Amino acid sequence: MSGKYDLIIVGGGISGASLLYATAKFSDIDSIALIEKESETAAINSNHTNNSQTLHFGDIETNYTLEKAEEVKEGAELLAGYLENHDADREMHDKRSKMVLGVGDEEVAQLERRYEAEGFGDLFPKLQPIGREEIAEYEPKVVEGRDPSKDMRALQTPDGYVVDYGATTKSFVEQAREEPNVDIYSGTKVTDITPTLDGYTIATTSGRFDCDAAAVAAGSHSLQIAKELGYGQDKVLLPVAGSFFLADDLLNGKVYTLQMKKLPFAAVHGDADVHDPSITRFGPTAKLVPALERGRLSTVRDFFDVFGLNVAAFLSYANILSDRILLPYVLRNLVYDLPAVGPREFLPHVQKVVPSVELEDIERAKGYGGVRPQIVDTKRKSLDMGEAKIVGDDILFNITPSPGASTCLQNALQDTQTLLEFLDDEYEFDEEAFRAETIDNFPRQA
Repeated sequence: MSGKYDLIIVGGGISGASLLYATAKFSDIDSIALIEKESETAAINSNHTNNSQTLHFGDIETNYTLEKAEEVKEGAELLAGYLENHDADREMHDKRSKMVLGVGDEEVAQLERRYEAEGFGDLFPKLQPIGREEIAEYEPKVVEGRDPSKDMRALQTPDGYVVDYGATTKSFVEQAREEPNVDIYSGTKVTDITPTLDGYTIATTSGRFDCDAAAVAAGSHSLQIAKELGYGQDKVLLPVAGSFFLADDLLNGKVYTLQMKKLPFAAVHGDADVHDPSITRFGPTAKLVPALERGRLSTVRDFFDVFGLNVAAFLSYANILSDRILLPYVLRNLVYDLPAVGPREFLPHVQKVVPSVELEDIERAKGYGGVRPQIVDTKRKSLDMGEAKIVGDDILFNITPSPGASTCLQNALQDTQTLLEFLDDEYEFDEEAFRAETIDNFPRQA
């Protein structure tokens, strides 16, 4: 098997699939291929059991600054609009109430300050502050059994999109597959990418492909491939594996707890599963692992390829993990996966959301949770709080920790513009049509 294409996209998760959708449906690029190493798309982190099924708008994520929320908001609205337009039967998503909960004087004051003084109430018109009685109307179990002397407040919104990102990925691919200029190669692992005079040769387990421009959207492996081509030498990864605990029917929607601003990880929250509302998920935990994919020992070597075993990488890790907030957080999260001790240690986080939960009510979810690559800048010896993108000569690399899935269409829009430049502006992108199919369908009224 071989072929010559204008554009090749490596990686069939939500990032690669959204880029395929954008370029195939809304540009006039002559020939596009998607290469995915697994037998089907969305098999790893985009699988709905491997992520928190949250569409992040920035409204209840209290570790976001207002500027960060402004960036994320449009990206989330693009995807929400796509789901509203293409998923009337709610096979890929559901829409429920969501809130961030504050308990006690300090947390209540923080939420009030966030809503009023910091401008989140203005940025998100549907976001409303509610008290104990209104919280109980939305989520009875959140109030039941809670100390009545403690003040409670929540910021609540109806824009609680719960998303099966795996199904959404497949929808993007199916939309793109309708176009005659698109080929999909699954079960095809990339073994080498070599620059040529007019693009790249991509060697795979199924043959060789040539292209004028390439986009690598392979999660953690994107940085590994970038480094092999000489890019991203000042970056390494801090892979974090997320896990979840399950309980029976406790919540109607999504309930977040407050996040610490220094942490890039999602706060522990509870929500009803996207496909089975009778199952409540609590999590995620955040355990550091020396692997690029959960449960695959072969990716341990890949991690060390990316890490590089150099002084700058070790010093960066030491600087990050010595932080007085991050280090205790990391150590606590190592405990949560232990068979007997883990549920007991995690229980207080669950009870912060649903006070009446007992130890026997929760169990660790088997087969849930993926690996999220946190980006480490070895020059600054710090975590990059968000996505990372490396742009090379006629090739770009997407490494997308949270909220990468939420902003996948926004990333695709930006990356499409870059790819058209790679192709010497021979082709055009119909952004108006792209927005008509996506964000124009997002409901603006509460």
